[in-house]
Amino acid sequence: MARKFPRATTEAHRDSHGEPSGHYGAAHEGAHRSDVQRRARIEIEFDEQTVLGALFGQFDTNLVQIENRLGVYISARGAKALIEGPDDAVARARDVLRAMHQRLLSGQEIDAGAVDALIAMSNEPTLEGIITGAPLDNPPILIRTRRKTIAPRSKTQIDYMRALIRDDVIFALGPAGTGKTYLAVAQAVAQLMNGSVQRLILSRPAVEAGERLGFLPGDMKEKVDPYLRPLYDALYDCMPPEQVERRLASGEIEVAPIAFMRGRTLADAFVILDEAQNTTPAQMKMFLTRFGQNSRMVICGDPRQVDLPGGVAGSGLADAVRRLEGVDGIGTVRFGSGDVVRHPIVGLIVEAYEGEDALP
Repeated sequence: MARKFPRATTEAHRDSHGEPSGHYGAAHEGAHRSDVQRRARIEIEFDEQTVLGALFGQFDTNLVQIENRLGVYISARGAKALIEGPDDAVARARDVLRAMHQRLLSGQEIDAGAVDALIAMSNEPTLEGIITGAPLDNPPILIRTRRKTIAPRSKTQIDYMRALIRDDVIFALGPAGTGKTYLAVAQAVAQLMNGSVQRLILSRPAVEAGERLGFLPGDMKEKVDPYLRPLYDALYDCMPPEQVERRLASGEIEVAPIAFMRGRTLADAFVILDEAQNTTPAQMKMFLTRFGQNSRMVICGDPRQVDLPGGVAGSGLADAVRRLEGVDGIGTVRFGSGDVVRHPIVGLIVEAYEGEDALP
């Protein structure tokens, strides 16, 4: 049940002429503002009430999350929300609620991660595009799969999702948790489902096994699956399990170590290389030269987390970016700790390791 307005504030929702404040999209910033503390009070009303439960969250958990992050107080009654607090924080909270409402109306889900991402974007001009709907020449960036509709959760994710549509080869660089691989898999699934490509190929180096898979017990699938599990996880999140299994069996989806790419030409395919920082320059050259007609390649990795064995002369990812950045048709997107969309503490951990005494 939504929290009620405090009794003492129920008359504070009118403007200087005594008129009620505006509805969603025309929120009233009241005259009840301290010139010293620069505090504000805004009331917004949502015309579409069917999504209010998801908007506010069970037991108002979404409102509490916004309150804690922005330092405001939000009270809700019916289709209205009253926001009180410091001037700038109140405006940001209003924009976050409006963006959440717009996403729910477009059929997207709102969870704690989405709320956190919108709060992080609340100082960005891109949030206004989410609220109002972008112009026709700049449509909202969404990835639609059978299981969900995926929206960007940071400014860098917006740039990345555009690159996944625009460029033939994309390098996605940055720490874990920024959505590099997940968004690439989601875009690949969307293109496979709409017929833009005929195959989806997911690969990563099995560096933990030194690529010497013959020494491991079991058949080939049993040998490599543990190293490819993160790719399977993303697949199952974007497609029903029975479709994943059927397409794996038919060869439409292939998950394999990078060593299996040698000697092939990958045409009509969406190809993703994960953990690319653990390739050698020779492996990376081999992989990139597999590119075929009507294909797209996405190379994901964190240049700061190289696990190559001693004696290997550098990472193939860093070498490829140095050689190819700026070439027509090749895009490079760099993520930072501010783009981490896992639990907030993961972002703090990544930030700590990226400090002055960063690990090599």
